[in-house]
Amino acid sequence: MHRPTPPSAPAPAPAPLNGPPRRVLVVEDDPTVAEVVTGYLSRAGYTTEHAADGFAALDRAAAFRPHLVVLDLMLPGIDGLEVCRRLRRADDGPAVPVVMLTARGEEADRILGLELGADDYVTKPFSPRELVLRIGSVLRRAESAPPAAAPSAVLRAGDLRADPGGRRAGRAGRELSLTAREFDLLVFLMRHPGQVFSREELLARVWGWEFGDLSTVTVHVRRLREKIEADPAAPRLVTTVWGAGYRFDPREDDLPPEPGPLAEGGPLL
Repeated sequence: MHRPTPPSAPAPAPAPLNGPPRRVLVVEDDPTVAEVVTGYLSRAGYTTEHAADGFAALDRAAAFRPHLVVLDLMLPGIDGLEVCRRLRRADDGPAVPVVMLTARGEEADRILGLELGADDYVTKPFSPRELVLRIGSVLRRAESAPPAAAPSAVLRAGDLRADPGGRRAGRAGRELSLTAREFDLLVFLMRHPGQVFSREELLARVWGWEFGDLSTVTVHVRRLREKIEADPAAPRLVTTVWGAGYRFDPREDDLPPEPGPLAEGGPLL
């Protein structure tokens, strides 16, 4: 059984956000792990609740209305992946951020968790202080998103369009189904055509994380390519610069002279 890595010092990270305490639901069936995680979060200024199985997690999420969920994958009842799916299907407000906490370290499980919309992925054994820092980073990113009504310009590259204000994207006359993070990544790359960004830079500038699993970026780039490239196996828009990172690389004739704001009532596609 995996336990949190014993810290070298007991002091947790300080509360990372201003305003009232953020609510964090910890979904973990191991009582020792749950006690350690909720204890560190409480000392860091968060309000916490605990659920020990998948069904209890969904009930507590509905009643507690957490700002973030720490979610183990290996749960009795229904597993964490199904809990994440159901949380993502909730239509009564913005999707709650999820940090997956699990002993499953294999790449396939990380990828599946990320594709379901997890915002971060921490494997056991783990450092409780690092987990608190990651939670603060995820919350900071989630709460720093600009309001949907903010004025913005529609970004264009050939038949690819992205509307940051309306959070819509389309290509070749059809709307693209992008996750929130895929959309953020696309908008960032389209705003910086021709520039190379390492995975570390993208993690910091798109995710707002000072540290984290770099495979998060790799998975999202791959998923974005599957949705915007004519041939994802030979990407032309989001290219890999070996040893350096990724670059949004439209041809010169793809770029309009001056992207303008979306006209009132005008089509995106």
